[in-house]
Amino acid sequence: MHKLVVLYSEPADPDHFRDYYVTKHLPLVTNWPGPPAWRYSFDVAALEGEAPYFAVFEADFADAAAMDAALASPHGRRLSADVANYASGGVVIVHYPLQDGTG
Repeated sequence: MHKLVVLYSEPADPDHFRDYYVTKHLPLVTNWPGPPAWRYSFDVAALEGEAPYFAVFEADFADAAAMDAALASPHGRRLSADVANYASGGVVIVHYPLQDGTG
């Protein structure tokens, strides 16, 4: 499995971010072919001190090739272009293959 994580910094207008994200951006995500599962949260907290991020989004993909194909699709490009409409504080995007843990 491969994970895509989007970390959003504090926006200039948090209310606009939340409203736009829920009413306009997430409906685009819902119709995005590619990730079998995705999640988000506005309740980002740090174990100590203040959290460096305002919101987080994560999507699961079968592998890196599936993620690349989804991002390169017309729908994926539309999602990427839409970020500028609400994420005034900036965004950090990371991705990585997941390894099973044993314990």
